[in-house]
Amino acid sequence: MALYKVGETSLTRVVATTFAREQILERQDLQRLLRANVAVLDEDVLLVSEEFGSFTDAHRRIDLLGIDKAGHLVVFELKRTTDGGHLELQALRYAAMVSTMTFDALVGHYRFFLENTDLGDPDQARETLADHLAAVGGEDAVLSREVRIVLVSAGFDREITTTVLWLNDVFGLDIRCVRLLPYRVDGQLILDVQQIIPLPEARDLIIKLRQRESQARVAREGGADWTAYAVTTPDGDSGPLRKRRAVLYLATALAAAGVDPARMQQLLGRRLISVPGHLTGDALSKGVCEANPTLNPSELGRWFLDQPLPGDGCTWVLSKMWGMDTEDALDGLLSLVPPGGGYGYQALRD
Repeated sequence: MALYKVGETSLTRVVATTFAREQILERQDLQRLLRANVAVLDEDVLLVSEEFGSFTDAHRRIDLLGIDKAGHLVVFELKRTTDGGHLELQALRYAAMVSTMTFDALVGHYRFFLENTDLGDPDQARETLADHLAAVGGEDAVLSREVRIVLVSAGFDREITTTVLWLNDVFGLDIRCVRLLPYRVDGQLILDVQQIIPLPEARDLIIKLRQRESQARVAREGGADWTAYAVTTPDGDSGPLRKRRAVLYLATALAAAGVDPARMQQLLGRRLISVPGHLTGDALSKGVCEANPTLNPSELGRWFLDQPLPGDGCTWVLSKMWGMDTEDALDGLLSLVPPGGGYGYQALRD
């Protein structure tokens, strides 16, 4: 397709220029502009890093790294050339390297990014990310290992487009190709931004097909359990909660009703730990590490330090890590109160 100037009786074609001719550099200009305007590439993405290189090989760097509202990291690779170079091969490596990132690690990278740009307050990094990921758990979000890729270039050769279409279709990856074409119109530089793979008109259908295939694959392989739970207490119904939140909700309610957390620990084991004294904040974090010397400080994000349970002369902290035994834990906690006392839960399975 092309751009045309419209006259009264004529259409005059506007010939595209090139980034090289316009002296637009890849990193200093193009990357800087897209960093500040990432919405032109994807409106649902929050940019969290630039020149991200926290890999074993420090020579490899992701041009731009973002996170979408569904918890998918998004790798952006940029080229100003008309053939795209080897964008897809680089991006696949980078996607694999960041696929195991945790929420807490992402907070650190985002804070560093904000400290070196004017795109937000570094002290609000955790809160901003939690708000962005509210639909998938906020601070409790588990980042998806399905990393999205956005390839951005002035053009793509057939090798790249064929590879991307094949990876998307056969392996269910989410790789997009966005073409940037510069035009010079009446002395003004105009940038035409077009997503060419997949075509925007087909995006919804492709997403639905990919989700159906993903659900079928999980069912075949016995994958992750995303069951939600509604917990009932004398104060009412909690509404749908993720596994970790359901256990916390019930344990907190029982503690408030006078159930000793030490009795809960007999049922939950090492997923409920205590520290001497009534502690909060940094003092609680330090106390947890001192009372549990085998606990790696980097794993503190796996505990509900911000919502401890009070006890007799100590503070109790519940783990966030719950798996297929969630219902066993909930049943065990319910055994600590008389039947018919207004406590219970319901599994909300699809």
